[in-house]
Amino acid sequence: METEIGKVSSQAALQASSGAGTTVTAAPQEQAKAAKVQVAMPERPRIEAPKPVEIKYDPKQARANLSSAINMLNEQMASTQRGLGFSYDGSKNSPVIKVTDLNSGNVVRQIPTEEVLKMAHHIDAMKGILYNKIA
Repeated sequence: METEIGKVSSQAALQASSGAGTTVTAAPQEQAKAAKVQVAMPERPRIEAPKPVEIKYDPKQARANLSSAINMLNEQMASTQRGLGFSYDGSKNSPVIKVTDLNSGNVVRQIPTEEVLKMAHHIDAMKGILYNKIA
């Protein structure tokens, strides 16, 4: 059972192939073959694992970059006449921010506070007493 569209399209194809003015009718089997359309299925996408990337990390270069960034921040704060200073506590690997009064030079606020830094240093000194790897 062919649809009307299939008949018309197969007849039009036969007319075009045979000549301009003549009409050629094909056998029903040939019309059925012409009505079937072959659709090629695309290939399945290939999934490939990402290639390993070599990550290069130089701790000395990272410290130098951090130091230069801190110096740049301090220079920028000094040029704007703001009492904001940045530093880095190397033993605790943490940044320290100080807000100072420009007139008197006193520290208004420090993050983390001086007490917290001292406590962290004392805890580091007591690590061997509190925790023993050999145990």
